[in-house]
Amino acid sequence: MQYTRAFVLVCLLLCISITAQTPKKLSSNDIHHELKKLNFLGTALYLAAHPDDENTRLISYLANHTKARTAYLSLTRGDGGQNLIGAELRELLGVLRTQELLAARRVDGGEQRFTRANDFGYSKHPDETLEIWNKEQVLGDVIWTIRNLKPDVIINRFDHRRAGRTHGHHTSSAILSMEAFDLAASEDVYPEHLESTDVWQPKRLFYNTSWWRYGSQEAFDKVDKSNMLKMDVGVYYPAFGKSNNEIASLASSQHLCQGFGRISTRGSQDEYIELLKGDLPENKNNIFDGINTTWSRVKGGEAIGEILYEVEKNFDFRNPSSHIPKLLEAYTLLQKVEDKHWRELKSEHLKDIIFACSGLYLEANASSSSATRGETLKIVVEALNRSNSKIKLNAVVIENTGASIRQAVNLATNKKENLELDLTIPKNAAFTTPYWLDTKGSLGMYEVSDKSLIGKPETPPAFMVNYELDFNGSILNFKKPIVYHYSKPDKGEIYEPFVVLPEVTSSFKDDVVLFADNSAKEITLSIRAGRDKISGTVVLNHPKGWSISPSSIDFEIAQKNDVQNFLFKVSPPKQESEGSIFPIITVNGNSYTRKLVEINYDHVPKQSILLPSETKVVRLNILKSGNNIGYVVGAGDKVPESLEQIGYNVETIAVNNIQEGSLSKYDGIVVGIRAYNVVEELKFKQAFLLDYVKEGGNLIIQYNTAGRWREQFKNIAPYPITISRDRVTNENAEVEILAKNHSLINFPNTITQNDFDGWVQERGLYFPNEWSKEFTPILSMNDEGENPKTGSLLVAPYGKGNYIYTGLSFFRELPAGVPGAYKLFANMLSIGKENHQTENGIKGK
Repeated sequence: MQYTRAFVLVCLLLCISITAQTPKKLSSNDIHHELKKLNFLGTALYLAAHPDDENTRLISYLANHTKARTAYLSLTRGDGGQNLIGAELRELLGVLRTQELLAARRVDGGEQRFTRANDFGYSKHPDETLEIWNKEQVLGDVIWTIRNLKPDVIINRFDHRRAGRTHGHHTSSAILSMEAFDLAASEDVYPEHLESTDVWQPKRLFYNTSWWRYGSQEAFDKVDKSNMLKMDVGVYYPAFGKSNNEIASLASSQHLCQGFGRISTRGSQDEYIELLKGDLPENKNNIFDGINTTWSRVKGGEAIGEILYEVEKNFDFRNPSSHIPKLLEAYTLLQKVEDKHWRELKSEHLKDIIFACSGLYLEANASSSSATRGETLKIVVEALNRSNSKIKLNAVVIENTGASIRQAVNLATNKKENLELDLTIPKNAAFTTPYWLDTKGSLGMYEVSDKSLIGKPETPPAFMVNYELDFNGSILNFKKPIVYHYSKPDKGEIYEPFVVLPEVTSSFKDDVVLFADNSAKEITLSIRAGRDKISGTVVLNHPKGWSISPSSIDFEIAQKNDVQNFLFKVSPPKQESEGSIFPIITVNGNSYTRKLVEINYDHVPKQSILLPSETKVVRLNILKSGNNIGYVVGAGDKVPESLEQIGYNVETIAVNNIQEGSLSKYDGIVVGIRAYNVVEELKFKQAFLLDYVKEGGNLIIQYNTAGRWREQFKNIAPYPITISRDRVTNENAEVEILAKNHSLINFPNTITQNDFDGWVQERGLYFPNEWSKEFTPILSMNDEGENPKTGSLLVAPYGKGNYIYTGLSFFRELPAGVPGAYKLFANMLSIGKENHQTENGIKGK
């Protein structure tokens, strides 16, 4: 049910998502564009805090108009946000947003970098942010990025002077950039970096300002702009048939999980950047003015430039391969350049251009999308020369495996060569998983054991194939990953990354299992085979006081990728308790404890993530009234599954099917998070929801975002209510129970302040800040130094029923198994049902 919205949003970008994962093939116009970029020796770094913070207009302008190497450094991967297209949250959301950023960079021509900072959720002040993050480590990662990219100019998305007035992560990104600008040039700062890179001093640091910084366009018009540069980022690129803003819109639209699918824009548009450090360019329309960005910048570069400028000037769009001899000549000269940074950077870029000019196609396609250690599989190599150039394939070597083809093959014009070799996965091969999730980190930081990976956007491919090619006497090596290439009748050609996985992975059906009494429950463990003919034994490790039967299960699975389910009976202790159960699977003396999670959307490459396989078990004393709950899905969450854990029968309500009388069968109706932001059809059904309340039903509305509030939903409540941006970000903030005698606090479970222990990430968000007298505020809470917020949970009787609006983050707390959150939600669904209490407990209507 949570993927209905995903399908709709993905269809908006079908024209580009179909090709999102295929190898990029350059046209003559593309090759000429790359030549221009090759001949520009300048680098820009854009810096902010999260995915979607980047200004794609400016990134695209610098990459495609200025022709600079342009990178975006996002301090976090957006792990703490929400997901509009699926149920991935926290670390899985970070993986999805990472790939959406990479998809955006494939559109706008930029590169992507990260630090190890974990997006722990909304922060109101940089002091809090930098306390939860390890400031020294994150600052070091920013400096590491600067020293490796060697940018001439840095542009901050946010203003370092606005502490406490915007997201703490935002301001922190600017503060760290200000410090790193100076420190990156000092050999005394992070000297360990210098083992593999050099110090670097950027020339200029800017802040990407706009009218929103000053509150209005009128106020911005009056600002002294003598310290600012202005660029018209609405330029048109005839070679692409698109304007810069159209490219930028397509790039932003890759952020689908944040609801950033948008209509493209065209026409002139000014972008301003304010100088913070360095010298102000004389030409205020050129960020690189006064910086040498020609080949003369590099010792020995003039001779290279003479060749490459001539190729660019006289480029043959009909036959790009005619330039290969000159390009090879420039490549040979480039290998003699002393400056390692420019030599390596431009050599790779030039090789890519030679590859494109020759019309080469090289692909190593695995017979399966995955393999395990010790497994042998077939690799089919396709090699094709689509030019008249004389090219010989000398060798194909799969790095770090010993698998190779050493017999030279002449690549005749447009004659495809198919070669085969067997690849045996080494016993020490690393499993494929996002490197920053391989070791457990902290609330604020990811732990990365391999320091060489810090900053990289994703884990390197499982295996790289080195193709040694002879261009009429000039030897060049090209490296490309092994892929899995296949087709589906309903989707066409598909590329997936080839991955190395464990022999066996496992997962529980439920992330959390709740026990409302002493009764045992059966839990399901699914075991997935990573290869054919696998057998072993599984036992479940469990907390003290809990018991599990059987104590172990032997299993055999015949076919790779087959999944078998196994049942275990779990008996809880008599008293309240919580802990984790995790499997230990033994195969041939090796133990496995991880689950495989796959993220597979059309607009990003398929992702394989290995995480600890576990389920949280919670024994709590909880009562409820009512059984049948209707759920209106919003942006996607796991609240319905969580409610089923405590015995509710939850039915998803199709919004278009809501009509008079159709809701009366439900004991309560819950509306999912952000439903009024994303389900436009609700505007036609709101009256039926309120009639349901009037006739005696309980309606719970979970949070919706202010600022995206649709005009037609101003009357979502039976009485006036105003949604604000108020939130309490500290999950441990003290909670005061205001309405101590209200039934919501006392029936059927007594809610105490202990029930707010153990909450995760936040208390809640987008609380109402104004409401009519009919509403009763139940709770009060606030972050340190702020006034109390009393709009987190509001209740109003309406007719015979009750209307509840809550900004409490149940969508995080229930899947995390927070006992108090379950008790409070059960009370919300039970409100008004006190008369249904019997001697034996609570029953439904």
